Amino acid sequence: MKIPLSEYAKRHYIDPATARQRAGRRSYKTAEKMGRDWFIDEDEPHQDNRVKSGKFKNWRNKPTS
Repeated sequence: MKIPLSEYAKRHYIDPATARQRAGRRSYKTAEKMGRDWFIDEDEPHQDNRVKSGKFKNWRNKPTS
């Protein structure tokens, strides 16, 4: 069942502007624009693609010889 993108954002605790940006970039597979509003399948998973492991921490620092 399709729900408004703003409702989807509330359910997944993300900012509605972020959800709209991701929908515009086609990051969601089921997002669809009807008129001026976005709708998305309520079962669409929200994936946070940020690196949280610290893998890139201090990547700009040059190694000292």
